[in-house]
Amino acid sequence: MKLAKEVLQGNVQAAARLIRCIEDELPGAVEELKILYPHTGKAYIIGITGSPGSGKSTLVDALIGAFRKRGKTVGVIAVDPSSPFSGGAILGDRIRMQRHATDDGVFIRSLASRGCYGGLSRATANVIHIMDALGKDIILVETVGVGQAEVDIIDFAHTSIVILVPGAGDWVQTLKAGILEIADIFVVNKADKDGANTLKAELQTMLHMNTYSPEAWQPKIFLTEAINNKGIDELVEGIYQHREFLIAPGKYDAYLREKGRLELIEVLKSSLMDHVLRMANKDDYLDKLVDDLVSRKTDPYSAAGNIIDRLMQEGK
Repeated sequence: MKLAKEVLQGNVQAAARLIRCIEDELPGAVEELKILYPHTGKAYIIGITGSPGSGKSTLVDALIGAFRKRGKTVGVIAVDPSSPFSGGAILGDRIRMQRHATDDGVFIRSLASRGCYGGLSRATANVIHIMDALGKDIILVETVGVGQAEVDIIDFAHTSIVILVPGAGDWVQTLKAGILEIADIFVVNKADKDGANTLKAELQTMLHMNTYSPEAWQPKIFLTEAINNKGIDELVEGIYQHREFLIAPGKYDAYLREKGRLELIEVLKSSLMDHVLRMANKDDYLDKLVDDLVSRKTDPYSAAGNIIDRLMQEGK
């Protein structure tokens, strides 16, 4: 493969092929990413999460139009849930965004989550880098949308948006387990429905109960009707306000260091797990440990310790 050079020249087809190689974990794909990485870090990444039915894809579609009006090129990564049986996914988000399909300034890619928790695909970070190197100014990342498991978006995005809708049941439950903490911006979508203003007021009350330092960003709340393109311009202005907050002197360097640390740890965990599994599968070693687990001759903690010991022995 020699796709990286073509990606840097703006070749969308090459980017699509490289994304497929990354998803399929083909040999050589990581080497292409190594070439691209020095050319990344220019795009602004916006994460969008929320429960199913909150209108994430419709909001993303509206944001694409708003950023294109401002002359920005846009990449979209829509992570869809995978089938637990086939591993495939119904990639419906691109269908909802078809009006942008002929726009050369927009590149939309759907990814299957393939069992990854946190609402994101394992390949998401790599696809972000590819779109960044391709020259996209804005990258929108739409998560699976499974409620309380969406917190991983904070590892990827500069600005994280959580979408709520009125009349969606006990929305407070949705905000537990870290969802409240990850949001830089809250969007109350479908604001034409009864209860939108009440939901906004309740959300404001909950935010006021949190203790924010004077230097911290205070999450903002916007009412939108994405399907009617209402409130979108105000939301975009809110995103730009958060961007200005991040790039303020003395803040952005520390922010980038933290993001770099998180990405390194994620790549390290993934690489180590792949290496450990390859090693453990030699001579049916993993299968033997599984047999011992089933027969209760060992326990999962001791078995994991055995694998680590074997890994360390091989490294000597």
